[in-house]
Amino acid sequence: MLDRLLAFTDALRGAGVPVAISDQTDGLRALAHIPMQERETFRAALSATMVKRRAHQPVFDTMFDLYFGTGRGPDALAQADAESEDVPGDPDEFMQRLAEALLRGDDEEIRRLARLAVSSFGRVETERSGSPYFEYRVYRALDLDELLSKLMREIVDDDAFNALEERLWKDEFQARLDKFRGQVTSEVRRRLAEHRGAEHVAKAVTPPLPEDLEFVRATRDEVRELKRAVTPLARRLATRLAIKRKHARRGRLDVRKTVRASLSTGGVPFDTRFKHRRTAKPELYLLCDISGSVSAFARFTLMFVHAFQAQFSKVRSFVFVDALDEVTEMLKAEDFLAAIDQISDTADVVRFDGHSDYGHSLENFFERCGSDLSPRASVLILGDARNNYRDPASWVVREIKSRSKRVYWLNPEPERFWGTGDSVADEYRRYCDQMIEVRNLRQLQAFIERVI
Repeated sequence: MLDRLLAFTDALRGAGVPVAISDQTDGLRALAHIPMQERETFRAALSATMVKRRAHQPVFDTMFDLYFGTGRGPDALAQADAESEDVPGDPDEFMQRLAEALLRGDDEEIRRLARLAVSSFGRVETERSGSPYFEYRVYRALDLDELLSKLMREIVDDDAFNALEERLWKDEFQARLDKFRGQVTSEVRRRLAEHRGAEHVAKAVTPPLPEDLEFVRATRDEVRELKRAVTPLARRLATRLAIKRKHARRGRLDVRKTVRASLSTGGVPFDTRFKHRRTAKPELYLLCDISGSVSAFARFTLMFVHAFQAQFSKVRSFVFVDALDEVTEMLKAEDFLAAIDQISDTADVVRFDGHSDYGHSLENFFERCGSDLSPRASVLILGDARNNYRDPASWVVREIKSRSKRVYWLNPEPERFWGTGDSVADEYRRYCDQMIEVRNLRQLQAFIERVI
């Protein structure tokens, strides 16, 4: 068990979940107080000691199913299936049993039936295919959409149910079916782990953490996870930077002056002296491409910057597609998500066809703010630099750089694609202090910690 637990925590760390040695120790101590044969109690004990953020729970659950419940090998799995007496005669009989479990909402029976469905209809007999193939074999035998319709026909009485009650029941049955699908997926992965080993399967099936999701490729559900993750992450980071700046204002210990001041006390340094630094809050100008290809990236970066308003003496925010508009006042709203929706509805950012025109937008910014830029100003440009073969006006970035302290460009595209096709990233890159690949929250956090 010790070796298995150590391998499990190593896999969690490899997936990005921070598990300290003290967390491992706490997990081992907790196991002394629970019945280890009770699987869900065992899971809860390890989760309580190792998972610090709700967003990391799906990764923990996936890893737990792979590392605890496997390890005996495919021969033992085949023998257990052969000795099982609970084998459905045909898919119709199984569907009836599943319908009864779904009607009762019996989670334990749903879990047991999912294992039975995989062993009977989606048997994992080879290590060459992946999880989706064996899940497909299960769902080919079981028509879950028809099962949902059957459940609704059994539960809904036209005389007793109104439209709202009918919709609530449908949502409830859909949630129970989703739970069954999740159990099928877990069982297929568990069986694959018996063939290939938990370590091999974990690399392929572990869901990414919210901070590792790519902005421009996130699905609707993943965008919701990002929204839940970005606000607390930004607040923690803003607090950390505020403390760092406070310590910087205090300065470093001046040993020479401290020793001199201690001469009057016989060399005992009662009065410490410091080398004080002047820490002026910088000004920030933010330019965001909000065209369709990078809108999600701009949205989450704006959320981050919104949390850092207090770290700057002045923040001015601009958004653009093929025209540029200032949205500074909109972003001062307390409800940031409402402000973003207002920007989407009212910002004047489309001049002609609604395709990105970096050259025209940068020229427009320079006309408005070029005279306001100063050595205290930092300019942050967000976008993929894909200019649709239009004039890039890279001279504007050169002029902005000459008048500002720093110019950074955050690009959500992989660096290997910069300068390919209609990308003019290389032309802008030579005039920036740095063009940085920022595709997820982790990279965005690293940039802010290093620069601000």
